[in-house]
Amino acid sequence: MDNDREPARAAAGAWPKGFRAQQMPVTGGTQYVRIGGKGPAVILLHGFGDTGDMWVPLALILAEDRTVVVPDLRGMGLSSHPEGGYEKVAQAHDLAAILDELGIKDAALVTHDIGNMVGYALAALYPQRVTKWVVMDAPLPGIGHWDDQLKNPKTWHFNFRGPDVERLVAGRERILLDRFYNDLSANPTRVDEVTRNHYAALYARPGAIHSAFSGQFGAFAQDAIDNQQLLAKGKLSIPILAIGGDHSYSADLATEVTFAATDVRPAVIKDAGHWIMEEQPQQAVAVITSFLGE
Repeated sequence: MDNDREPARAAAGAWPKGFRAQQMPVTGGTQYVRIGGKGPAVILLHGFGDTGDMWVPLALILAEDRTVVVPDLRGMGLSSHPEGGYEKVAQAHDLAAILDELGIKDAALVTHDIGNMVGYALAALYPQRVTKWVVMDAPLPGIGHWDDQLKNPKTWHFNFRGPDVERLVAGRERILLDRFYNDLSANPTRVDEVTRNHYAALYARPGAIHSAFSGQFGAFAQDAIDNQQLLAKGKLSIPILAIGGDHSYSADLATEVTFAATDVRPAVIKDAGHWIMEEQPQQAVAVITSFLGE
């Protein structure tokens, strides 16, 4: 693998040749999963404001010598919109079933934002199935300084939900997403118009905002309880790379992850906020592929 190659800035949603996509059955619905490449497996999990499409620049490189699995999280992107099952431990069980269906015994994880939360649940529940973990720019509910995170004005949206909220947002998804892209980036122009329009269209799909707010965010309180119970059984021992944008969590993310794991190293992406893969894909791909290749 050539780690010095600059990843292509493919148009949002434009997947490399050789990737296939399918709706895979999960509890109460389906999950849209892209699969490509051949070799040791790696799973890429996105967060809010994105879908699995955020990983195109990384997937393009990893698929040269790995099997790359890229789901849209429950209720997000092109996955179905079940009413329940958004607790991250429930999503981890679904993800394990997807791996079983694909014949994948174990895999490395690369996750961002809400994907971190699903990733932690998977690694804690199925430690034999996760070989390494790259965790990017978001903390874990109920662990470390999570309560301080809940008081941060930048996370006002954690409790922004309900039928009236959904009515207000309907037809204004681009306005909503722009607020996050602008406020949580180092340079808002790095999240370009094509990307913004692409995700606005996906989050305008019927049920998408409801699934994100009342589903994924609404489960955080239970996720915190679940994570504390998982942590009580012991910290993760797998190698972990904790990546933060220098205008966001920076090296502090590694400090947060050490509350849940014993083998954590930090990495900081320069001139980046929360949207690391959109703002600085070349830096991100370089540090991720280097870590996975060790």
